[in-house]
Amino acid sequence: MTSAPITVTTSRRARPGTHADLSGWLSEGTALVQVFPGFLGSGWLQPTREDESWHALYRFTDAQALQRWERSPERERWLADAEHLVEDTASSRRTGLEGWFAAEPAGQAPPPAPPRWKQAVTIWLGFFPTSLLAGYLLLPHLTGLSVLLRTLVATLCLTPVMVFLVLPRITGALGWWLGGQPPPWRR
Repeated sequence: MTSAPITVTTSRRARPGTHADLSGWLSEGTALVQVFPGFLGSGWLQPTREDESWHALYRFTDAQALQRWERSPERERWLADAEHLVEDTASSRRTGLEGWFAAEPAGQAPPPAPPRWKQAVTIWLGFFPTSLLAGYLLLPHLTGLSVLLRTLVATLCLTPVMVFLVLPRITGALGWWLGGQPPPWRR
């Protein structure tokens, strides 16, 4: 097994009329996994008009921590509670930062991860303007704080913005480039 952090992506489609129940079930699962040893973080994306699936990212310190979670009685009970809520499920695993880039369609093998340099450029394209904006709007209000507290507040504010707003949009817009495809205007 690998000792690198591992990211699991899942997609779950709600049965008709169960969206509110599924939302509660997902919240319960997030609360369960948050206290599990080796858990690093997670996030859920709600369905859109184009895709009715709920998508999740879970990250663990290593494959062993993920395996302990996947074999836990807490997870088994939690999954059993959703049998009447979910129509289908797809899942994949990735190590390193590539876990935060493009999830594969259900039932297909994961695409190859983008080269590290493309991942770095993509992250920088989101990080630079976000940091610049934070430096202009947020940091002037934190001047009385120590460097440690300023950094803590800034990273607590910027991390969710990057993970839930900026990076999904950047990776979506650059998906063709990250996947080695021609740009949309040349197809």
